[in-house]
Amino acid sequence: MSNPSNRASMRGQLTLRGVVIGVLGCVIITASSAYTALKMGALPWPIIFAAVISLFFLKLMGNASLNEANVTHTIMSAGAMVAGGLAFTIPGAWMLGYADQISWLDMFIVALAGTILGLLATALIHRHFIVDAALEFPTGNAAAQTLRATEAGGKTGKQLFGSMAIAGIYSVLRDALGVVPSMLCTLNIPGVTFAIYNSPMLLSIGFLVGFAPVAFWFAGALLGNFGIIVGGTAAGLFDVVTAQGIVKSLGMGLMMGFGVAVVLKDILPQVAGIARGLAADSSSDTDEQSLISGSLKLDAGIIGLGTAAIAVIVAIALDLGPVPAVIVTLFTFVTTIMSAQSCGQTGIDPMEIFGLIVMLIVAAFAQIAQVKLFFIAGIVAVACGLAGDVMNDFKAGAVLGTNPRAQWIGQAIGGIVGALVAAAVMVALVTAYGPDAFGPDKSFVAAQASVVATMVSGIPSVPWFAGGFIAGIVMYWLGIPAMMIGLGVYLPFYMSLTAFLGSCAKLAYDKWAARRDAAAGLSDEEKASKDAAFQEQGLVVASGLLGGESIVGVILAFVSVGLSLLG
Repeated sequence: MSNPSNRASMRGQLTLRGVVIGVLGCVIITASSAYTALKMGALPWPIIFAAVISLFFLKLMGNASLNEANVTHTIMSAGAMVAGGLAFTIPGAWMLGYADQISWLDMFIVALAGTILGLLATALIHRHFIVDAALEFPTGNAAAQTLRATEAGGKTGKQLFGSMAIAGIYSVLRDALGVVPSMLCTLNIPGVTFAIYNSPMLLSIGFLVGFAPVAFWFAGALLGNFGIIVGGTAAGLFDVVTAQGIVKSLGMGLMMGFGVAVVLKDILPQVAGIARGLAADSSSDTDEQSLISGSLKLDAGIIGLGTAAIAVIVAIALDLGPVPAVIVTLFTFVTTIMSAQSCGQTGIDPMEIFGLIVMLIVAAFAQIAQVKLFFIAGIVAVACGLAGDVMNDFKAGAVLGTNPRAQWIGQAIGGIVGALVAAAVMVALVTAYGPDAFGPDKSFVAAQASVVATMVSGIPSVPWFAGGFIAGIVMYWLGIPAMMIGLGVYLPFYMSLTAFLGSCAKLAYDKWAARRDAAAGLSDEEKASKDAAFQEQGLVVASGLLGGESIVGVILAFVSVGLSLLG
């Protein structure tokens, strides 16, 4: 039986108005996240943005507590990582010519299976990582502090919707009407797409990620494009096509090496402690530990039955067969624990890397069609993405005193809505633009999915991939962000250059704020308060620009699909 006091503590936190606001926000954020992940090859955490917007809209409707806003933003942000899990894996199958073998239902089942497995796993590991291990979870911590510092008034709404409108109108002028060009300052350099992408969204990504990480991203771009392609071909070491294959292989190796290093350095040494902690957590029946039913014993049965049901659904609906389905289901629990550990310590969730690892394990043990391998990677990536999101939300809840069961229920609502929306958006985009629009140097770079496709079909240069893989592991051990460097090596140069310009804008923004505070002679307390408001303003405007362009991109895709159907 659940404790009445626990039920009472959920009142005022999981509310009808919060669910409505959260679901509406989830639809928008999920759609824009799918578009952003495919278009830019990156997906910033939406948690802080969702927290600010949740509090703003709740206060428009009357008094609102931070805990109600926390549960609302849990619903709102849940679908973003579900969309990321699909976008980082499934388009790889389109690149290999399997678009006609993947339906909306297939993608929805992949997303739903990953969502449910991620939810079941987080219900199991919540207490260990949040209460006992008390990991940092920097993104969740930042969301809690943002909610505490935010006074969401009319100004926030004007900034958000104003910036969204500007980016949306600009996108229509560029993509639908062709009034403004897509690229600026283009240079004809063989093998290098040198240009500035005329995109508020990509500039905003650079602004939101910040100067230091994007500087490593840009360094990777300079290395790959000018060090290898331009320098290598000028020295007569290889031709342009060979150089491009080397660059793609090196970038993939760096990103894969980083993901494996996270597992080796930060997760495997903790496995024994995690296992002991989970065993200890199950030794007492407390409401804090029981997030599904109110009873740990009943929860254990629900988790077992739910896991078995997903294995059966995956085996039958996706035609994977019993052995691959069982392997996927069991290893998904392992990788969600890895994902939670990584997010808790580093704030990074290499979900597509975990999907690749499980995909390769299944391929080693079972004969399975290539197109099915993408389903496996997708399930794992969705589960790990959702796990990272909900564990960050749990951390924010622990800081603010939010009821974790209310958050878990909110995450379930948002995750299921996100699975529906993400699958629909993916179908709309591939229908509107065609499968040939996805891949390196295409309209949708889909960098992570391209890596998955390459691992399935064959790596262009195995020696350079191996070198990058080893370098990625070594760099991570030395504290160098190999993932960002690898992303720069792998992505087209115009994307890296544009993101770098956005990060330079963030650097200038911060320096201007510091000079303003120094000139005003503020006390430390006044300076902290003013800085928090200033950073929130930048966050809201940049997020609005990102959201405006991505949402309009999705709308244009749906319009294109509708027109083609009418025609």
